[in-house]
Amino acid sequence: MKPKKVLTIAGSDCSGGAGIQADLKTFQERDVYGMSVVTVLVAMKPDTWAHVVKPVDLEMIREQFATILPGIGADAAKTGMLPTVPIIELVGELLAASAVPHLVIDPVMVCKGTSEALFPENTQAMIKHLLPIAEVVTPNSFEAAQLAGMDELHNEQDVQDAARRIHDHGVRNVVIKAARIFPDRALDVLFDGNSFQRWEGPRLNSSWTHGAGCSFSACIAAELAKGTGVSAAVATAHDFVKAALREGFPLNRHVGPLYHKALAKSGRG
Repeated sequence: MKPKKVLTIAGSDCSGGAGIQADLKTFQERDVYGMSVVTVLVAMKPDTWAHVVKPVDLEMIREQFATILPGIGADAAKTGMLPTVPIIELVGELLAASAVPHLVIDPVMVCKGTSEALFPENTQAMIKHLLPIAEVVTPNSFEAAQLAGMDELHNEQDVQDAARRIHDHGVRNVVIKAARIFPDRALDVLFDGNSFQRWEGPRLNSSWTHGAGCSFSACIAAELAKGTGVSAAVATAHDFVKAALREGFPLNRHVGPLYHKALAKSGRG
């Protein structure tokens, strides 16, 4: 049987830990065929790890997209860093026209190692052009607050309130990664418009988390492409990232990624 095909539309992290690179590693581990549209190039200054961000021009994004859809076809797609409003608008237009069966939006707003949104003006563009066509959106607590129009999430009630507000934007399923809120536990919450599901466990004491959010959304997209339901796909992504975080390692003195083969090593998944 031929593998399912999954497209990532995201930024290139030349360090290999996040973005397109993390997505493709995740796709490989989840036994789907990965393809990519690069929206932005990201490099880091070796001494400070300050980010250098260079968006790809719109025509090249359009040409890459046409290579995949309609050129090849995809069973699912996910987005990552979309650095400008025109890029968000274009990607939303192309995805809506493609009618890809499953779409996961990872609303990337911050690069790890920074504390402020890279492009705060993009939030409304995401809400208008991406959320209404998405099957799943996977914000962390900061991104969820931005999408929900809230100042900050402090507790699980805030998480549920944010999920409801985000669902009102038209997305069918909201998954909030709430690990940042709690000092001692990790929590992922799924809201489908009717009820909540939650996956909870002890917070891992690791600083090597680079690429966790990208890998989480990529895993969901891979599972949806294979015909898995949303709840089961989120459960698999929760386990996948948890196992990969346990095997995270320092890449240099600034950053460390999770290790994508960890779940395969454990004999699960």
